[in-house]
Amino acid sequence: MIRLATIGTSTITERFIEAVSRVDGVAVEVAYSRDLDRGRAFAERTGIPDAVDDLAALAGRVDAVYVGSPNGAHATQARAAIDLGLHVFLEKPATPTSEEFADLVAHAAARGVVVFEGMRNAYDPGLRTVRDLLPKVGVVRRVSFALCQRSARYDLVLQGETPNIFDPALSGGALFDLGVYPLSAAIALFGAPDAVTGVTVTIATGADGAGTALLTYPGFVADIGFSKITASTRPSEIQGELGTLTIDRITDPRVVVFTPLGGEPEEHRIDGDDNNMTYEVARFVALVRGEDDPNVDQQRTLAVLRAVEVIRGAAG
Repeated sequence: MIRLATIGTSTITERFIEAVSRVDGVAVEVAYSRDLDRGRAFAERTGIPDAVDDLAALAGRVDAVYVGSPNGAHATQARAAIDLGLHVFLEKPATPTSEEFADLVAHAAARGVVVFEGMRNAYDPGLRTVRDLLPKVGVVRRVSFALCQRSARYDLVLQGETPNIFDPALSGGALFDLGVYPLSAAIALFGAPDAVTGVTVTIATGADGAGTALLTYPGFVADIGFSKITASTRPSEIQGELGTLTIDRITDPRVVVFTPLGGEPEEHRIDGDDNNMTYEVARFVALVRGEDDPNVDQQRTLAVLRAVEVIRGAAG
């Protein structure tokens, strides 16, 4: 049994705990919070046996940690856990910069532990279906992936507040929170792009609220859309010379339609878990057990973070 500790008391951590309960061979044993009372309340609410306010107290008690704290704290907390000889599961985005993640990868390898980013769509069976159907479209010429979900916390921004997810000091913003999903899907399917550029819309807090990126590949382009201040139900697409794939949701594809040129649509429905974090948890368990090499996972994460850096730089 792989014993886990959680870092962070947000809704996403609760969803992670639920996912862990659906995967064999792993269990959450301890909740960490800098505020012990908050940690104890969170542990009681989620059924975790214990809570601590000292990371060093996790040594010998757990085998791995889940880092679900604000993005800007990921690198420091992950390094501290690796120093304790613990495997690390990082909530996306793994770290604000590719250099920080590369440093964690090297440090984890030196300590003989795994560092892993939980990018849920990369492990979802829906994306596997998209990959299996790709040959049907023929030569790919254009890709359009997007995730636009208006955050209820944007109302706080409009009232003059700076919630964590819109705080640039904590690496908040639409690109880090949502844009990494379509970016990761594109890179998982097609590899790292030859070139990247992008533009973003800055909101009152100084964070990006929305934006668009363009990834250039040999023979085709991919546009990536993201927003936390507007909403869209538009599906994502992969357009090829023989037909088009449409994907209902890029975070968890459940309906993928192939429409051949001049032909009738072929609908493919995916029977997936309603909490698709279970797939990334299962992958982490396999990596911790040594059943596969984490290098492929880590290289995809690095490619996404490098694209994010270019987009942020291009956007000023």
